[in-house]
Amino acid sequence: MRAILHTATGAEIRDDVTVRDPEAGEVLVRIVATGVCHSDVSVLEGVIEWPTPSVLGHEGAGIVEKVGAGVGSVAPGDHVVITTIAACGMCRHCQTGHPNRCRQTLGNRGTPFAIGDEPVWNFAGASTFAELTLVKEIQCVSIPKDVPLTSACLVPCGVVTGAGAVLNRANVLPGQTAAVIGLGGVGLSAVQALRLKGAGRVVGIDTVPGKFELAGAFGATDFVKSGKGVDVADEIRTLFPYSDEVKVGVFGAGGVDWIFECTGIPAVLENAMEALDWGGTLIAVGQPAQTATASIRIANLLQCDRGILGTRAGGVRPHEDIRTVVELYRQGKFDLDALVSRVYPAEGFHDVLDDMHHGRIARGVIAF
Repeated sequence: MRAILHTATGAEIRDDVTVRDPEAGEVLVRIVATGVCHSDVSVLEGVIEWPTPSVLGHEGAGIVEKVGAGVGSVAPGDHVVITTIAACGMCRHCQTGHPNRCRQTLGNRGTPFAIGDEPVWNFAGASTFAELTLVKEIQCVSIPKDVPLTSACLVPCGVVTGAGAVLNRANVLPGQTAAVIGLGGVGLSAVQALRLKGAGRVVGIDTVPGKFELAGAFGATDFVKSGKGVDVADEIRTLFPYSDEVKVGVFGAGGVDWIFECTGIPAVLENAMEALDWGGTLIAVGQPAQTATASIRIANLLQCDRGILGTRAGGVRPHEDIRTVVELYRQGKFDLDALVSRVYPAEGFHDVLDDMHHGRIARGVIAF
């Protein structure tokens, strides 16, 4: 079968990869569509360390091909999206509604694939860059068959990470102000969730102004073009000054109530902290290198109740949140279709990477 591999020499498209049959509690899924996430790029660039060779991809949707013994929640023919959160369901985190914190969801490395006699690793417990993949039953979230799989594939990672940061991790109140830095699939999903929460003015920030039109359609009201020489915090404070006469008030007053930092760039996060109003909170959403650090003014946290929070996968509860987003899509309240900038064949994987690098797309999808 065809698959896109992370190898010692880079990304490689192969047609001679095999996958074993499902064992007890496992499900074999025929992938129809898979989003290409920046985390996949981070693996290829060495930002995220992962063994080679491995089948990449972690944002996929498809049709159940075969199930192992004991599987009862899905059956062959069901349409599913695949989550990387392979939670145990029994630990205190799972039992208190935080399966993304389950220790068993970390790593999940295995070698269900092979090329000849050579074992091939999976990635993030999902490996959706293949015509067939093998996952645990709990990773399969069934969805209605009227939902296009090319749109649904974005939900289990990019969409729930961005939207979940707003809906699960933050406590945005109607009328509050917010800024979203980085308008890819994650950031645009955060913008849509802010609209659902009834936020007031929402600032969309990106280096590519071409993304502003879509962000505006999703609910952004103001825009800042970031990039070299631009002080984003100062631009935000220009939009939200302390008063008509003074841009920055005592203890840094002025700015927005919420900032969702979706780039994972430490310097961007550091700067964003300077744009929080009293009582404001920054949610760190973007994934940097594991060793990345940021320097912030502690006084900014202590004075006037500012804060910073991290989030893993938007605090997702996969079987609840994924189905909620899909139902909102079916009701016309959350636009998944517009997030898909272009659908590529598997052989066009390097074209996706080039389009991502140049900021031409919000999200690219590969169709097998």
